[in-house]
Amino acid sequence: MQSMMPSFILNLTHVQYTQLDPATWCATAQVSERSSLNLKRLWDELLWSSADNISQVDFQKLYELNWYYCLSSVSLSTREMAQHQRRLQRKGVRLLLQQLLDELKLCDTLDESNFPYRLSSSEYYVCFSHTGSKNHHDINQNTVQTIGTSLNSKVTVVISRHRPIGIDIEINHVAWHVAQRFYSEHEMADLQALSPLQREIIAKLLWQIKESFIKIHQYKLAQGLGIDYSYLIADLVYAIREPSSLMVIADIKSDYRIAVLSAQQTIVIF
Repeated sequence: MQSMMPSFILNLTHVQYTQLDPATWCATAQVSERSSLNLKRLWDELLWSSADNISQVDFQKLYELNWYYCLSSVSLSTREMAQHQRRLQRKGVRLLLQQLLDELKLCDTLDESNFPYRLSSSEYYVCFSHTGSKNHHDINQNTVQTIGTSLNSKVTVVISRHRPIGIDIEINHVAWHVAQRFYSEHEMADLQALSPLQREIIAKLLWQIKESFIKIHQYKLAQGLGIDYSYLIADLVYAIREPSSLMVIADIKSDYRIAVLSAQQTIVIF
């Protein structure tokens, strides 16, 4: 009998669609996978294995049995786990894009030949973001991971008709020593003036803004993270004091706008 290793089904849940302006839409979701064992195939293979003695099979008793299956554990290393998570996220954002296109009744496909990504026919700009269910630093050899264990990620996509856009979804806070390494002196001074809770939230929002602009302008990572966005901190503080499903901030140093989707832990630059 062949190995009964299950196939895996990708699943999107908690899908939310948001229209940011007449030409810009985004979607967020949680993506997970679950195993699917083909029970019909199991039954067929059982009969095949019993073919030589089929006359001796009591089918009535066979039907009355309570059937269970047990999958052997296949341990994954930290590296394999990370690779698997990235594959899950890559498939998840593209599945979410297709669902967004279906929602908007747009018949189009993604052109990945150049960056920024665009849709092949309509030439809408496309940008993705995803994040794991837990910080990858928490995955270690003491964490038992097996094939058949569900993995969860949050994914998001934005499309816009007119120009490149940026998006970032993040569930993890930015460590203070990381902020000290990359943030400007003005940003650090303004962050230190905030309460500890505000500081933690704003530091993460700043990181997401930096990541989103990196995607738009194709900055190198260190260059993009080092740009001073301290002039946005007052508006960001106001946004978290007056929470809403969607808060839009004008970037006074560019003609871009910044959408803060607090519930989805997402920033969109459009």
